[in-house]
Parts: sequence; C-alpha cells; structure tokens
Amino acid sequence: MGSLSLSQAQSALEACLAKANDIGSPSSIAVLDDGRELLAFARMDGALLASAAISQAKAYTSRSLGCDTRDVEGLAQPGGALFGIHTAHLAVGRALITFGGGVLVTLDGEPVGAIGVAGGTPDQDHEIAAAGAAALAG
Repeated sequence: MGSLSLSQAQSALEACLAKANDIGSPSSIAVLDDGRELLAFARMDGALLASAAISQAKAYTSRSLGCDTRDVEGLAQPGGALFGIHTAHLAVGRALITFGGGVLVTLDGEPVGAIGVAGGTPDQDHEIAAAGAAALAG
C-alpha cells in the first residue's frame, strides 16, 4: 500500500479549487496522505473561518474509516448503528465528521489518502472533494 505524493496532493488540490470556483463555493480544502497527515491545504478567499479545521477533520475521518464521510451520515444519527462515532477520536484530540465533504482517495483499488472540503453544503463539499480524487484516478 502506498501514499499520495506531494505532487499528487497538489494536483488534487488544484482540481478541487477549480471545481469550487466553478460552482461558486469558497472552501477550505485539505489533502491528507495515507497516514492521515496534511500534505496540501488551501483556504479560498471568502471561506468560513471554521472551514479550515472542518476540512481537515473530514479528510481525517474519511481515511480513518476507509470511506467517504457522507456514507456514514445515516449510520451516525440517533438510533443508527454508529451513533456517537463523532466522539470516538476525541481522546486523541481529533473529531470525526459524519456528513459529506470527506472523500477517500484510492489508486489501483488501494486507499492512499483523503480529501476534505468545507465551506458549502455537504453535497457541494463532496462534489469538490470528489473532483480532486477523480483528477488522480484519471
């Protein structure tokens, strides 16, 4: 299993920025490697201050759980099988985010990192992050 390189992270970041501009969603974008460490980051002009930390938490969640964050949303609601998971990593100082905007990055079927986006709706954030992941797959 490998990890994203800095060059790949920067390519993903550029694709995310282009998509965010295209849909008019000023965002913070975080690209993490396979070990959940930050490789590339940008906070667009006009992005919410809170979006910087949230984007990184979304990427961290995606890589930690091995899926896109929106795939956890229903399971994390009251009564769901994963209700309370958002607090699971607080002991290590990291929040898990259980709504859209974190996308797992895979190459050749193996997870290599994650992209987190915050600043728009969860659907917009997912669309932007997915554009970054797609740029690496293509």
